[in-house]
Amino acid sequence: MKTRRARLAAALLTTAVALTGCGGSDSGAASVPEGWGTLRTKGVDVAYPKGYAEQSAAERGKHNAAAAVRTEDGRKVSVITVQLGFTEANSAEQAAIAAEAGIQLGAKVEGQKDVELAGTDEAKRIDFSFEATGEDGGPAKGTPVEGVILTGLDSSDTTFAIRIDAARGALPDGDLDRIVDSVEVH
Repeated sequence: MKTRRARLAAALLTTAVALTGCGGSDSGAASVPEGWGTLRTKGVDVAYPKGYAEQSAAERGKHNAAAAVRTEDGRKVSVITVQLGFTEANSAEQAAIAAEAGIQLGAKVEGQKDVELAGTDEAKRIDFSFEATGEDGGPAKGTPVEGVILTGLDSSDTTFAIRIDAARGALPDGDLDRIVDSVEVH
């Protein structure tokens, strides 16, 4: 009896070590940097760096489930938004096509690729750039803006799109990577 318990304990310990040994970016777990805020929605959560302000429902508009904005000198220089159910799609590929269609005219789509996001087996990343129009309190007209959309389906097969727009130089690459790593799909 004692030997069977010892083997069972060893098996459970081995399983626990195997499960926790998958740490780091391969674990599928989202990682939120200390001191960052989090936009929480029913479909996805995403973190935002210090210096951003979460917008209320009235401030963000009817299409965004959540948003955080960073301003400098009274102008928005970086915006992170979450949209849910923005299109009817059956796959991350279809969601990406719809998300790409929502990028403003004149933008340059620089690529689309698979991305690993915690909580889903399939997601896409779209990188793009455009020149700011100077409208809606955004960067001055002509300012280069870099954008990323992370899209796919949540566990209820509802589309999500996390969009990050930032005036060139306003969001360090390391912070962009940490935002992507923070995404948790429900």
